Amino acid sequence: MIEKSKILDAYNFRHACKVFDVDKKIPAADFDFILETARLSPSSFGFEPWKFLVVQNQDLRDKLKPVAWGAQGVIPTASHFVIILARKQKSLRFDSNYIDHMMRNIHHLPDNIIEMRRGFYENFQKSDFNLFENERAVFDWSTKQAYIALANMLTASAMIGIDSLPMEGFKAKEMQQLMTEEFDIDTTEYGVACMVAFGYRKDEPNKKTRQSIDAITQWYN
Repeated sequence: MIEKSKILDAYNFRHACKVFDVDKKIPAADFDFILETARLSPSSFGFEPWKFLVVQNQDLRDKLKPVAWGAQGVIPTASHFVIILARKQKSLRFDSNYIDHMMRNIHHLPDNIIEMRRGFYENFQKSDFNLFENERAVFDWSTKQAYIALANMLTASAMIGIDSLPMEGFKAKEMQQLMTEEFDIDTTEYGVACMVAFGYRKDEPNKKTRQSIDAITQWYN
């Protein structure tokens, strides 16, 4: 197992890197490792409501720049730039083809278990979390799960000495239009959850600041 001190070293190493060293590129094997930590991330019911767009094409990055105000310094300098999509209600409903595919072809569940699990999932969506109250609710729910994958990518990259910057600074409406026109994404199924850039720092960061553990923790023994 990894030593706890080394894990904490990675957390202290990680910072919001606003500009990367444009001359340093992440080796393919290292970035494949970062993507694998996203793929292996947990999700509610194991339904993996995400998709990762790795944008290396400079023309596409240039088209992102006017709508991604939080990424101005990293679009031209990041070694790798990722847009994380989250699924919408259309493909995450209990009776959707995608959910059937996940249970049948990915989880390899027998028919009787599929129907039982679908019923449980239906009740969860309709009653427990009231996810059908509006079109946005399911997308917000899946976005929270996409952030689990994002967090794992950030930590994994820090543990191998790679810097990162997570971002949600973008114009949502314009970004959705760009996904349709330039990325061939079906925006009835997906929305943009966030973006994340990876590379190597150009400058050393300021000292990390956080509240004390006592300020953010409450125990009930």
